[in-house]
Amino acid sequence: MKIDIDKLTESELIELNNRIVARLRFLAQMRAHEQMLEFRVGDRVSFQPDGRPVLVGMLTRYNRRTVTVITEDGEHWNVSPTALRKVVETEVAEEKNPNVVKLHKK
Repeated sequence: MKIDIDKLTESELIELNNRIVARLRFLAQMRAHEQMLEFRVGDRVSFQPDGRPVLVGMLTRYNRRTVTVITEDGEHWNVSPTALRKVVETEVAEEKNPNVVKLHKK
C-alpha cells in the first residue's frame, strides 16, 4: 500500500501520524502481552537492573506493559517481561550459599 504524503493536507498528515503512533503502541503492547504469558503470578523470576546485581523475586501482578516483581528484600519493581528470566530453585540456593552442594537421589 502506497500513500503519496505529498498530496495530503496538514490535518490529514496529523491524522495519519496519530493512527501510525496508535498502531505502533498497540503492536508493542501485544508483544509485551505475549511475553507476559510465559510467566504466571507466583513465579520466581530474576532480572538485572542497570548498574545493579541480579535481583530475584516473585511475580505478583500483570500491568499494561510490565509486571510487578517483589524482590527477596521487599522492593517492588515494575519490570518489562523481556528482562525477566524464570528462576530454578537450585540457582537460588547456589546464590545464597555457594558452599552447599545439592546431591541427587539415585
